[in-house]
Order: sequence, then structure tokens, then C-alpha cells
Amino acid sequence: MEVFKKKGSIKDGIIQFEVNENITKKVADFYRKNPFPNYDNNEDKYSLTAKGDKNKFAKEFKNLIGFNKKVLEVGSGTSQLALYFSIGTNNQIYALDSTLDSLKLGKRFAELNNIKNTYFIKADIFDDVLNEETFDFIWCDGVLHHTKNAYDAFKIIIKSLKKNGIIVVGLYNKFARVRTLLRKYLYKIFGKKFVMIFDPHLRKLNKDSKEKITAWIKDQYEHPVESLHSFDEILNWFSINNIEFINSVPSCYPFSSVENIFEKKQKGNFFTRLLSQILMIFSPYGGEGGLFIFVGRKV
Repeated sequence: MEVFKKKGSIKDGIIQFEVNENITKKVADFYRKNPFPNYDNNEDKYSLTAKGDKNKFAKEFKNLIGFNKKVLEVGSGTSQLALYFSIGTNNQIYALDSTLDSLKLGKRFAELNNIKNTYFIKADIFDDVLNEETFDFIWCDGVLHHTKNAYDAFKIIIKSLKKNGIIVVGLYNKFARVRTLLRKYLYKIFGKKFVMIFDPHLRKLNKDSKEKITAWIKDQYEHPVESLHSFDEILNWFSINNIEFINSVPSCYPFSSVENIFEKKQKGNFFTRLLSQILMIFSPYGGEGGLFIFVGRKV
């Protein structure tokens, strides 16, 4: 099946479409100067695989994909996850991002490590360049809240998901993000030293990883475009667009752990979901950016 409904150019091994929308260009320019996530020195496909396997949800997703599938990562940045999903499989993995420089880093890594089943696409989500019902899986984590309209972007990407296909969506939560927003305000006053002490993620990083530290600070505290969302908002997106709710992280039920994010669970009610989001503020979710994940199946 043909992947693209529009014809792009191919340069440096990357399929390229013009990016003209002002906010998309603004975000692309931001990541051009601040690639995220950045690669470690001397990283290869073995260390990237080991790093990916430590991410419980990424590993579960890769296992769920199986073989001989088409997978799209929307907002792939430097394409580390797309490459992780590619390694050791015969799947076709497509990494789409609006920042050419980030994609070049991913493409270079693929070439150095002989990874041939990852395809790199420079495009704006809103230009709608992908054919409908093309992909078996779509991963879109930490992306839509950096667009001009998160819901409009969501509507576009799910068109390219096959019936019964799985989508993973990660967004900043309007409750859990409060700790980061407070640090963001204080960062403007006190600078880098403040967040190095009070940001839990930065405390985990090796202090010699200067590029990774800078990339995280820029992404969390200096990003020019950001929106916040709730569980019920995303459930509404799912309902309107014929996406069946599968699971969420954190769970829609307070104090419930998520053993397998791709196992079908109930979505609770307004009050359980509200409490779960409030509790995020005081958990590692709230401490490290306030991101939540929803998984759905197209019906």
C-alpha cells in the first residue's frame, strides 16, 4: 500500500515536504537548536536497544507490534524510539517530524548501525500527507501539545490508522503539570542551578551529560508552544472519532497500577478520573513533566 497521498522530495535519504505553517516552523526551529532526545556519545543499536528495553511501555509496544507491520511515530524528534522499534524486526517504521536536523541525526544513526527498515519523513502533521488506513500502529507521545491545535492534529493522524489499529497518545496533563509550571516560573528567576536541584529527572542524569541536561531544560522550561489536557478531554476525542479506550497511564482508577498498558481496562467515571489526575501532582508523573498516556483501538 502506498504510504503518501502527496509527493515529496527525497534528499539525504529523508522524504521531505515543505513546512509552511508558522507555529510548526517555530517549533521546528526550536528543536533544530535543541535536538530532543539527544544521543549519547558512542551510542549504537545495542545500547539503544538496552535503553529502550528499560522503558516498560516502549518494550510492551514493540512486543505487541510483532512482525511485518507498518508503524508510524508522529513527532519522532531524533527518532530514537522509531529506531528502537525497528531493530531486530522486519516491520516498516516511519518516523515523522517537522525538524529536518533532528531527522538527520536519526538517519545518520540508522546508517552507522545498518538499520534499513526505518523511513524518515520531514512534514507538518497539518499538511495531511499520509494515506488513510495505512498503519497498524501509531505512537504519538509528547507531541500534540506542541502544535497549534492538538485535537485537529489528532483527527488528522488517526485517519492514517487502519481499522483495529492501535494508537498511543501522550499529552501534558492540566493538573499534573502544575509542578513543572511552578519550576518554569522559578527557572526564569533563578536559572539553571534551581532546576538542577529541584527537577527529579535532572537529578537522575549523569552530570557529564551536558547535552542531555540542556535538551531537557530547553524542552521543559523554554518551549515556545504548549497546551494542557485532561483525561475526559481525550476520552471525548476518542468517542467522537471511533477510537475505543483500551487503557491509560496512570490508570483511570486511583491507586491502581498498570501492569500491561495494552490490556483492556475500564475508564472509570468522572470522579475516579479526576482524583487520579490530582494524585499525579504528588507522584513521579507530576514531578517529571505531568505526561499521561492513553491507548485506543480504531473501530
